[in-house]
Amino acid sequence: MAETRIQLCGRLVVRIDGRRIDEALPGRQGRLAFVYLAVNRRRPVTRDELGGALWREAGGSDRLSPLVSKLRQVVPLEGRGDVRLALPDDTWIDLEAAAEGLHRAESAVAQDDFAGAWGPARVAQHVATRAFLPGEDAPWIDAERRRLEEILVRSLELVGRACVAIGGGELDTAERAARQLIERAPYRESGHRLLMETLEARGNAAEALLVYEALRRHLRDELGAAPSSSTQALHRRLLG
Repeated sequence: MAETRIQLCGRLVVRIDGRRIDEALPGRQGRLAFVYLAVNRRRPVTRDELGGALWREAGGSDRLSPLVSKLRQVVPLEGRGDVRLALPDDTWIDLEAAAEGLHRAESAVAQDDFAGAWGPARVAQHVATRAFLPGEDAPWIDAERRRLEEILVRSLELVGRACVAIGGGELDTAERAARQLIERAPYRESGHRLLMETLEARGNAAEALLVYEALRRHLRDELGAAPSSSTQALHRRLLG
C-alpha cells in the first residue's frame, strides 16, 4: 500500500499515496496553506482562519479562492467553505510523530521502562531538532516553534534519564543530552541534575559538584535564587 508521509520540520517533503508532490504546491503561499492545513488536519479550517494565517492584513480570505483552487489540483481537500486535508488514516506527519514519541517515552519512564523510552524519545528529539518553516514569520508559526522547543527540551530530559539508567556506553549519549539541555534551557535545573547524575555514574563526582557550584552561582547572580530542593538533595548525596 502506498504511503502518505509529510515532513513539516526542516525541508518540506510531502508524499501522498506514494507520490512526491511538494514541488507541485502553488508557490510560497500554497506551501504555507498546505502546512497550516496539515498542522490542523483533524478539523475543518474556516476561510477567515486560513486567510488570517497567510496574510496579516485584513481581507486575506478574499484572496483564498484562486489559491485553494490551485491547491485542490495537487492535494486532496474536502469542503467548499471550511476546508480540510483529506488524508488517509495511517498518514505519518513528523510533528505528530514527535508528540506521540514524547508521550510514549514519558509513559515508559513513569513505569521505569527505560529501554522502552529510549526509542520514542529519540524520535521526538530528532524531529524537534529541525526548524519549522525557517525564514517564515507568523503567530501560528511561532506557536508551533514554541511547542517544538518544549518537545525537544523534554525529549532531551527523557533520553538522558533513560541512558543514565541503562548505563554503559549510553552514558555518552546521556552527557550529550544533558549538555544540550543546559545550553537550550539554562534555567531548567533538570538539565543540570541530569549532567550531575551522568558524571556521578561515570565516577566523576568532583566534576558533578562543579556543575552544581556553577548552577548555584548562576542562579544567585541572575535571579537572586538558590537551587531547588531536588537539586540540593542531589548535591548532598554527592558530598556524602
